[in-house]
Amino acid sequence: MAFRAALRRALGLAPFLVVLLVLTACAHEYPQSTLNPKSDFTRMIDGVFMQTVYWATGVFVLVEGALLWAVIKFRGKPDDPEPAQTHGNTKLEILWTIIPALLLAMISVPTVRAIFKTYEEPSGPDIVRVNVTGHQWWWEFHYPQYGVTSANELHVPVGKTVFLEMNAFDVLHSFWMPQLGAKRDVFPNRITTLWFRADSAGFYPGQCAEFCGTQHGKMAFHVAAESQADFEAYMKGLQATGVVAAAGDSARAKADSSSRAGTTTASLAAQSATTPDTMAGKKLFASKGCIGCHSLNAVKFSKGLIGPNLSDVGSRHYIAAGTLPNTDENLAHWIQHPWSVKHGVLMPELGLTQADARTLAAYLRTHTGK
Repeated sequence: MAFRAALRRALGLAPFLVVLLVLTACAHEYPQSTLNPKSDFTRMIDGVFMQTVYWATGVFVLVEGALLWAVIKFRGKPDDPEPAQTHGNTKLEILWTIIPALLLAMISVPTVRAIFKTYEEPSGPDIVRVNVTGHQWWWEFHYPQYGVTSANELHVPVGKTVFLEMNAFDVLHSFWMPQLGAKRDVFPNRITTLWFRADSAGFYPGQCAEFCGTQHGKMAFHVAAESQADFEAYMKGLQATGVVAAAGDSARAKADSSSRAGTTTASLAAQSATTPDTMAGKKLFASKGCIGCHSLNAVKFSKGLIGPNLSDVGSRHYIAAGTLPNTDENLAHWIQHPWSVKHGVLMPELGLTQADARTLAAYLRTHTGK
């Protein structure tokens, strides 16, 4: 009677559990999900995961089914005699040792094969290599084949293998792209690697997955998987920032020469043809010390700079390492009060007025890497 009452109570909860299951299926997809693979790497991992789930589901159904069958068939009755005691069954013990061993082999063999595959270094002429450096709390991306550097947005061509060589500038970090690649810890003075090939265009979130300080949760990044043409255009845009910087140096040299000679050149006039806000922002960028931590030249790669490269900051989707959407308002707020966004960040409060911050934001907005 007690069993039947418990069974009725359990069946009474079934509709509630079904409704709860349906509601969970209606939830908005979490962006940092490994269940929606977008590269060959993550599809391989997902295949191992789903194979394990299938085997585990089969074992669960068989074991729980046998358990329920035994409970129902052999349930005790008031007039039942004392059951006979069984002290062992060699055949059964051998059987339930062999079956789990076979199941583990079916799971472990593809798992080990996938582990070795993920640590292979790809080869071939079409490999895109990127050097990744983790900082507190942002990511630096250097493309040695193109001679350019950017930050917090990794651009990759769809259909080509990307090989990441990663390390850390300060403390232990962990590089994680849920839809494109597995987690890899990155260490100071040590190189770890990761490869993947994006199979569809998109803008995918990433995250530092190892606690690295107070703003670890705001050390995000994004991966822009795009066509080969768009990727090449992005690389050329970054390379062009070096040409602009060289032109600026040449213009300054000509300005010095012209001031000494008391003449003005046409090239100088071309260099000075810009808006007042841009000129004011450029002066603030130099006078407030921004230039001591940041570079606006993607070609001039320097490990001495402690801040992200800003050569394409105007066209990035997010600022402050994936923390804020890159709007004019957010950019000005970040420039003026960085500690209100990420307390403890190395970017100091410079005592800027709102007008100064807006002017600097307008100047940085012109640096799009295009």
